[in-house]
Amino acid sequence: MRIRLLAFGPLGSLFPGGGAWREVALGASVADVLTALCSEGSLDRAALGSVAVAVNQEYSRRSRELKDGDEVAILPPVSGGRDDVSLGAGKHPSLALVRGPIDGASIETALKTGADGALCVFDGIVRDNSRGRSTLYLEYEAYEEMALGQIQLLRAEAIQRFGAREASIVHRLGRVEVGETSVFIAVASAHRAAAFDACRWIIDTLKKTVPIWKREYFVDGAVWADGEPFPDGLGQNMR
Repeated sequence: MRIRLLAFGPLGSLFPGGGAWREVALGASVADVLTALCSEGSLDRAALGSVAVAVNQEYSRRSRELKDGDEVAILPPVSGGRDDVSLGAGKHPSLALVRGPIDGASIETALKTGADGALCVFDGIVRDNSRGRSTLYLEYEAYEEMALGQIQLLRAEAIQRFGAREASIVHRLGRVEVGETSVFIAVASAHRAAAFDACRWIIDTLKKTVPIWKREYFVDGAVWADGEPFPDGLGQNMR
């Protein structure tokens, strides 16, 4: 049977050009595929302790048995071309990945209603330095379809967990200059505590679970930003 392999961020060179199709044995598992990649030297065994795997755009156990046509993505810890991507008709209009500037003021205006007593905003801005080096600009890459699905889940869980009324989450992709917004989160609620808590939880969880990677460009070179470890159950602990 045939599966499609994808990799992103610092592992993107594994399958350049949008992925690779590969023949695998009937009944092969995710773990079998990872073992084969290590054996042939495509994947460093040391990396297996930190990567997560998604099958058909959902985080998956390594014991999962694959089926013909499955899409298997190898995901390094996240840090969080096509046109701008949103969830589309019938979904939520303010959950999006965009390649142009984020209009935070318009997002705030669209989110507010008369029932709200608080609107909490996180505006993530590209700063001009990182780890003692002067930053020129950043570039963001995403496993786009899966990233949108994870963002949708974040919104739904934040509303349920904290009692917020609504939330908007917009993230830039591609090149982002110093001083520009890379991620914008707004949470509306009847009470300030729910808005504060939900906004903080969304950005903290986004940085660990949404498949977006950041490359930092400096005067003397470029590096992929170290991602935060996957939560238990997504990375090496998800067997």
